[in-house]
Amino acid sequence: MIDALLVPERTVVTANGESAPLDLSRAETRIFLLTLSIISAVEQESIELSVFTSEDGTKWDSKSIAVLPQKFYVGEYPLLVDLSAAPNAKFVRAHWDVNRWGRGPTAPHFEIAVRVREVPREILQEATERTATRPR
Repeated sequence: MIDALLVPERTVVTANGESAPLDLSRAETRIFLLTLSIISAVEQESIELSVFTSEDGTKWDSKSIAVLPQKFYVGEYPLLVDLSAAPNAKFVRAHWDVNRWGRGPTAPHFEIAVRVREVPREILQEATERTATRPR
């Protein structure tokens, strides 16, 4: 079961950037829960997180496989990432775009972490069964 920090806790973000690659080749499933934790932020700024895939960890797909829309406040923000549509993807990395506006310093300042957890087969099976038996 994969449970890893894609971006270490309390990483200071002041500009657009990206994480190191994370190898998912040993995963049992292709569905992951990615959680963006914003530990601190200043007023009038935003962060948007995208997830990119790669077969080899060096050449990255030009289009993200998942996007967590802009966030502005301290909190935890989950994103379900389904890699079923990318069967050759063995690596992921996070990319973030930050923006700051208004008065004062123009550089954004976030403290973040990004965690990736594999969704266990049992939970996927239970969700599939519940969906199949739900009245329409």
